[in-house]
Amino acid sequence: MRTRATVATVTGALALSALVLPSAAQADDAHGSAGSAAAVARAAQSAAGQSAAKTGARSAAPAAASLPGEMDLTFSKLTVNGGKPIVVGTTYTKRVATTFTVTHAADVNIFAADFLLDVSLYRGSYDSPSNELYSDDFPVCKKVSTKVATCKGNITVTPDYDLIGNADATKWKAMGFAVDYRGEDPENPDFNKMGFALQDKLGNASVQRASKQSVKTSAKSVKKGKTLTFTGWLSRANFDDLKYHGYTVQPVKLQFRKKGSSTYTTVKTVKTNNKGDLKTTAKVSANGYWRYSFAGTSTTPAATATGSYVSVK
Repeated sequence: MRTRATVATVTGALALSALVLPSAAQADDAHGSAGSAAAVARAAQSAAGQSAAKTGARSAAPAAASLPGEMDLTFSKLTVNGGKPIVVGTTYTKRVATTFTVTHAADVNIFAADFLLDVSLYRGSYDSPSNELYSDDFPVCKKVSTKVATCKGNITVTPDYDLIGNADATKWKAMGFAVDYRGEDPENPDFNKMGFALQDKLGNASVQRASKQSVKTSAKSVKKGKTLTFTGWLSRANFDDLKYHGYTVQPVKLQFRKKGSSTYTTVKTVKTNNKGDLKTTAKVSANGYWRYSFAGTSTTPAATATGSYVSVK
């Protein structure tokens, strides 16, 4: 991670006396605010005497609050990016929507001014995550009944801020957290006087490395039946150095769409070389568009070049 200190560093054996946490309004950025709220929830849990190998409120469906300060609050029906992978490039911040439902006891006021809640993603173990992703703003929740609310938020990924390296292109786990400061100073809280809730196993979301596919024809006009050469480059984001590199030894389809048609057909399948380059030939018999199309992998989304028009003399 290049510039961000994650909440992962304060999990496990937490030094409570050394933990200084900003409020949502005081945080330098909302990443820090959401991450700090999650850290506060963990700190309050630790202060309540929970061991490192907890279940309870961290289970997929916790029952009632059982520890001092542990609130009767659960998260459910989480969606991240509509169930689609989070595709991240090398430069721009990627922000994807989250939706979830919060169910709580009647005496838990999630709309209090000093009450914070949200969901986050992590990879690795719950108690010692390798990396974590948060929102850049807290969610907006709408009251459905005295005990239920629906919330809309986001997960934000800024490549040079949130990503450690290519290992981040994988499946992440989701968790929820809530903190009720109950009048405590956010910069110096007494964790034993606060309310908290932590819930693991809310679902999963995948992060993928953005991909690009190009195509170039050796000529724009040829005689009917002549052979044309098609080159291209398949590349994908590298989270280690935040540049695009060739995606090697990958099957890519050379496709053709006849002028006047809306459908591409596959002419042949070619594999990229050790630099991600593509090169093949095909005979041209009609006016139309040629392109390369990559189907994608678990870590990399599909990519298709814009069709290149070739006319027949």
